[in-house]
Amino acid sequence: MRFAIKTSPQNTVWQDMLSVWQAADDIELFESGWTFDHFYPIFSDSTGPCMEGWVTLTALAQATKRLRLGTLVSGMHYRHPALLANMAATLDIISGGRLEIGIGAGWNEEESGAYGMELGTIKERSDRFEEGCEVLLSLMTQETTTFKGTHYELTDARNEPKGVQKPHPPICIGGSGEKRTLRTAAKYADHWNFTGGTPEQFAHKVEVLHRHCADIGRDPSEITLSSHVRLEPDLDYAAVAKQAEGLGEAGLDLAIVYLPPPHTPAVLEPLAKALEPLLG
Repeated sequence: MRFAIKTSPQNTVWQDMLSVWQAADDIELFESGWTFDHFYPIFSDSTGPCMEGWVTLTALAQATKRLRLGTLVSGMHYRHPALLANMAATLDIISGGRLEIGIGAGWNEEESGAYGMELGTIKERSDRFEEGCEVLLSLMTQETTTFKGTHYELTDARNEPKGVQKPHPPICIGGSGEKRTLRTAAKYADHWNFTGGTPEQFAHKVEVLHRHCADIGRDPSEITLSSHVRLEPDLDYAAVAKQAEGLGEAGLDLAIVYLPPPHTPAVLEPLAKALEPLLG
């Protein structure tokens, strides 16, 4: 098993996030760092402070040397996929080829409505997400992209320069919808992220993902399987290791430990010590 950290830019200050990432960059056990892409805090008071995810990620890329990095995950309706492709290629260059592009269909009605970003029905979200994935991948790999769909239309669109990683930065798809999201992940994802839950729930979703892979002739071993594992405010590191171990027995490749605010690098060494026996 492999390990990562996640620091959401909500209910925190920049210097605290920065210090955690710089410390994690020096701890080999943590292979990557992640943030989220929301405009309001989630799982807490939504009127609280929340910094923008891609701007903070870019700054963190400049402040680190080793950690791979990404968002878990960017709602497709937050940015046109052509803009997202341009952002991703640029950040992959800035980071020296360390970016992973986390994307999803979107779910947050409160911030979407407040910002006037049309979220739509579940079907509309799924349709838009699948179109967006196709547009994004084409722009990151092809010289020009012409596309005509229900939600997006491009004509001889260019995205230059391309990112460092070839054929493109890995695509991480987050979400567990069995009919559409996991089907889209089977088609486009290099990495699928499970929001979090029991080993049994995780194993069931993986089984569904693999069935979709079989339907389209995709080798499921090409897709990294990750899950959030939460470090609660009581800082029970042994509980985190137990969660990760159970998920690992169900086939997890990468445990992404969600760190609670207030962010502090003091949690990293004891966390790494608790997780080290699980290294694969």
